Amino acid sequence: MPPPLAMSAVLSSPPASAPATTLEAHFAPMTAERLDAVLAIEQSVYSHPWSRGNFGDTLAAGHQAQCLLAGDELLGYFVAMLGYREAHLLNITVAPAHQRQGWALVMLDALALWSRARQAEWLWLEVRASNTRAQQVYLRHGFARVGLRQGYYPDGHGRREDAVVMNLRLEQP
Repeated sequence: MPPPLAMSAVLSSPPASAPATTLEAHFAPMTAERLDAVLAIEQSVYSHPWSRGNFGDTLAAGHQAQCLLAGDELLGYFVAMLGYREAHLLNITVAPAHQRQGWALVMLDALALWSRARQAEWLWLEVRASNTRAQQVYLRHGFARVGLRQGYYPDGHGRREDAVVMNLRLEQP
């Protein structure tokens, strides 16, 4: 089993409406004990959140599942699956109180480092076509739009929403 992700980050760029503060964060494995906090964030952010079963299956499968913590506070998390010379980002979420502070980029950096260490050449993801904010984050991180999966996501009204497929070429050290 690969060693856990060891990385910490410090950001001091709160939203314009918040006072200037500095948070020191670190990564820790997502565990069954952290699932209540993960689910609370997941359900507050998404119209179609992952279930406890989805996260449990991810943990059982041994996928890379990391929580970003400031002390005991959960700032966000990501889940990725390793394939042959590629990694696939399955879920990345920042808690609403910590959005627009750069934490998604920190998690993407950590995921890219982890992926490179496992000889992945590509990092792939799908994102809702309507989620332009997330697409901008991915583009800023160097991802490119490479395709469209029609009807990939449920939209809650008996219809389906397209997914934009994006990838990032990972340079090897």
